[in-house]
Parts: sequence; structure tokens; C-alpha cells
Amino acid sequence: MNELKRVVVQFYKTDSGKEPVREWLYKLDPKDRKIIGDDLQTLEFAWPVGMPLCRPISSYKGLWELRSDLSSGRISRVLFSVSKNRLILLHGFIKKTQKTPIHDLRIADHRMKGKRP
Repeated sequence: MNELKRVVVQFYKTDSGKEPVREWLYKLDPKDRKIIGDDLQTLEFAWPVGMPLCRPISSYKGLWELRSDLSSGRISRVLFSVSKNRLILLHGFIKKTQKTPIHDLRIADHRMKGKRP
């Protein structure tokens, strides 16, 4: 089945070995975790994917967002970068405002560039 994937999803790992997006996902309700997992699987098998599922962040070169509609009308975002045939999951959060918070964008950007936020 792996040979059918166009890209592979990989979790960003800190110097201490933590995977912030994986840890965030485990804190979510199983139903919401499945929704995000299904969306990530769509990216793996159908990359490149556009709106409404995925789009580049124009103000941060190399940064993309996965847009998932969760239960109870909530919205999540997983920010990622693309490197060769890998999508590196940098930061995940529940979106509470119309505009993506600059704090969340900066976290993902710093991780993408290998810096501390």
C-alpha cells in the first residue's frame, strides 16, 4: 500500500525526541483524530491537493495548512512543510478565530527553519 502513496506524512521531532503534533492529536477526541487522520491520508495519496482541504500560507514561504472540519462545528489546522516526498507536520491547533493566529504561524515557521519559537 505504501507504494501507492505520492508523499509520506512525517511528524516533526524536537531535539529531545518529542513529536508535538502527535501529542496534540492524542489529546483530541477519537472522532476528531480520525477526521484529521483521514484528511492526512488524502494528502498522502492525492498530493498535491488544493482547497478546500489544503492551501499554502502565502505570508510564510514553504508553509502549508491542512484544513479539517471537526465535530461540534470546530475547525482544526495542521501546519506542515514539504520536503522531497515528505510532508512534515509542524504544528496543530483548533482554530478559534477567522484569521490564523500569528503565534501558531510563528511556531510552525520556526520549526520548519530549525529554530526555537
